[in-house]
Amino acid sequence: MRLDPDDPAERFAAERRLAVDAAREAGALLRSGFQDDYGVRAKGDDGDVVTDLDLMAEHLVVRRIREHFPQDRILAEEAGTLDGDQDGSQGTSRTWLVDPLDGSNNVVIGLPAYVVGIALCVDDAPVVGVVHDPVTDRTWTALAGCGAYGPHGRMTGPGRPLSPAGPLLAWTQGHAVARDDPTAGALKEVLEVRSRRLLQLWAPLLTWSMLARGDIDGFVGYRAEAIDLPAGALLAAEAGLEIRALDGGPFRPGVIGPDTDRSFVAGRPEDMPYLLDLVRGSTAIGVR
Repeated sequence: MRLDPDDPAERFAAERRLAVDAAREAGALLRSGFQDDYGVRAKGDDGDVVTDLDLMAEHLVVRRIREHFPQDRILAEEAGTLDGDQDGSQGTSRTWLVDPLDGSNNVVIGLPAYVVGIALCVDDAPVVGVVHDPVTDRTWTALAGCGAYGPHGRMTGPGRPLSPAGPLLAWTQGHAVARDDPTAGALKEVLEVRSRRLLQLWAPLLTWSMLARGDIDGFVGYRAEAIDLPAGALLAAEAGLEIRALDGGPFRPGVIGPDTDRSFVAGRPEDMPYLLDLVRGSTAIGVR
């Protein structure tokens, strides 16, 4: 049977299989080393860390991608940008995003809340997204235009109306955001007051998977990190959720452009007016 190159499910089937296999293999490595002694180093001046587990898992995933798609560019959390074989016909338009251990700070303090994230972007638009949770050995995947799937089949996001007590929300902000950033402070204050609970997990991809499978009602991000955004946003979008910029405009979950373009509100389409109203409650300081 011949594959239809215009069908995303067939066109990117090999990439999806690779991402799932690599994420699960990296997850097994992380799970086996979670309680071991491993090196931990500071990463920048904002309190972030990198561990030996990050580096080993990243090396594994990058090696797997290189073996199968040597022409593609790779943007890895620790190694940065790795150019592919430019003799490849598609390499310059295809970029893999590899977050080998999303939740490093959790791992360092012994909190088992971390995942592996892999995405493929074509022309800066995510087409494949994979999130694997080593702790529960669960994997969630998405293909652009083909839906999002987990261990129990297709995901459709939250299937319940918002609680009268308020929505269950999650928050993330990029590492470059200062602790005294006025916009971040105003946003979090409003969300905490008007939500039932505001989760801050230090693992955005884990949060995206919770949104896609319906465990939480919404997710707000301010100047989010580029490395994990495409996989998570694709998972949510393919689960039927809507993602908007903080001002209510369109949101594009790519990696090109400044981090000020990576602030978002995500939730069910029918809940979006309410969620955006929450965000607008902080406009006295100004939402960017």
